[in-house]
Amino acid sequence: MSRLPHRASVAAHRPEPVLDVVIPVFNEENDLEPSVRRLHTHLRETFPYPFRITIADNASTDSTPQIAARLAAELPEAQWLRLTEKGRGRALRTAWSLSPAPVLAYMDVDLSTELTALLPLVAPLLSGHSDIAIGTRLAPGSRVVRGPKREITSRCYNVLLRSVLAVRFSDAQCGFKAVRRDVAEQLLPLIQDSEWFFDTELLVIAERAGLRIHEVPVDWVDDPDTRVDILATALADLRGIARISGALARGTLPPAGSLHDGGAATPSGITTQLLRFTAVGAVSTLVHLLLYTTLRPAAGAQAANALALLICTVANTAVNRRLTFGRRGRGSVLRHQGRGLFVLLIGLAITGGSLAALHHAMPSAGQAAELAVLLAANLAATLLRFLLFRVWVFRA
Repeated sequence: MSRLPHRASVAAHRPEPVLDVVIPVFNEENDLEPSVRRLHTHLRETFPYPFRITIADNASTDSTPQIAARLAAELPEAQWLRLTEKGRGRALRTAWSLSPAPVLAYMDVDLSTELTALLPLVAPLLSGHSDIAIGTRLAPGSRVVRGPKREITSRCYNVLLRSVLAVRFSDAQCGFKAVRRDVAEQLLPLIQDSEWFFDTELLVIAERAGLRIHEVPVDWVDDPDTRVDILATALADLRGIARISGALARGTLPPAGSLHDGGAATPSGITTQLLRFTAVGAVSTLVHLLLYTTLRPAAGAQAANALALLICTVANTAVNRRLTFGRRGRGSVLRHQGRGLFVLLIGLAITGGSLAALHHAMPSAGQAAELAVLLAANLAATLLRFLLFRVWVFRA
């Protein structure tokens, strides 16, 4: 994955659309026209930039295509896109990939989300503050009217996401989202799902890659005539979570921090990494020697060395993960720490073997000699640790 350019604000005076709002539809002949006209009126009256509304019809079999074509002909800011296969994710992927607008959004055709939240949704993307923006029904300040069945289902799903995938965003399923086009160009090729799990997969990959996700509390009223099959959608979401969990375990998702976060660059040059690693290593070595000196009288040389090395390795891995190799977020933390502990065993063999060799050669060696040997052994272990961290533990 290539690195994104630094965020910049979108120019206010542009002849082409600045915002493209996609409405994915399937057999929505009743809601399509009143919803599109309401959205169009709202944007004409309140949105200060050129805009476009894209109706993404994914294989409707009723009169939806004819209504969409008529709206596109009547409204200068509307267009119609016809797909031959179903799938909300497929519709969004196609419409966003074809759009030249710098900010891409979508909303459900029932307009359950109050339209006054649209400008707060896209404003952080237009200003360059954030990469993705989502409406949330589960944050303080949001007001939601819906039945207990959907309320419980939604909350359980988001708790599951936080527990299994360790995500931080609050509402993955709200049909009210926006993304900068340069971000979408990077993320869309990585998303496998073409249906309802598309939103969740987009957000998981984006958060893991270090992108900034802005949340907007929304007023949301449930549509009693929804066509969503809750059971089928829930099962598909569970399969999606299992697939993403497997990808995280295998390390096949983009590495954490692989895209920019607030314009901060990941330190990828070996010289920069080596300097930072050396600084962290110097502090770790000092702490290791202090811990060893403290623990040595009670635990003995080998046990004191092993315990001090364990403590320093966990801390060293965490600091180097963020500072030296630019990995942010909680994705792959356990995998990185597990590999770091394996590297610990190598370091333990080097330092422990050095102590054993010293005591074999000089049975009466004092603590000063032990510290000198440990210092030299730590330098050798540190160099090897850097190489292993770079090519294996935190390999991009």
